[in-house]
Amino acid sequence: MKESIPEIHKKEAKRSFSFALITISTSRYEKYGDSTSPEEAEDLSGKAMKELLEAANHEVIFYRLIPDGKIPIIEAVLFALESPADIVITSGGTGLAPKDLTIESITPFFEKELPGFGELFRYKSLEDIGTSVILTRASAGVIKGKAVFCLPGSPNAVRLALSEIIIPEAGHIVRHVRE
Repeated sequence: MKESIPEIHKKEAKRSFSFALITISTSRYEKYGDSTSPEEAEDLSGKAMKELLEAANHEVIFYRLIPDGKIPIIEAVLFALESPADIVITSGGTGLAPKDLTIESITPFFEKELPGFGELFRYKSLEDIGTSVILTRASAGVIKGKAVFCLPGSPNAVRLALSEIIIPEAGHIVRHVRE
């Protein structure tokens, strides 16, 4: 059977990548401050991301806990983009509450948007949370030659996004972003 172009690209892609993780949570930040690991911040979503990535032979080279707010979000993402990380993932602040500013802070920097990520994430979430999927604004794009994913803050959401979308497609995405 002949392989499809996406299958060929995935096969040719590098197998291990480095990730920068940013958790956006004012309440957690007020309790734990400038934590540099999800374990230190008792960050279940950050810990789930780190464990899934490491189990898939990827490396987490950067973790930051920050409060909600445009300036902290922009600063943390720009700092992560300057790191050697191949992919940046944020967790939190993608909902509809007034303090949820992740999307407003990051998407203006997208040089290219990956609308299929948000669409697929919501589709895959439908079975777990039903029509509440309309409340998430999870999205992804490319900034400075790196993929940036904006995920909801729940541990189940990050597990789904990483295990079913981001990890399986990491090589394919990085390969295309760098061409």
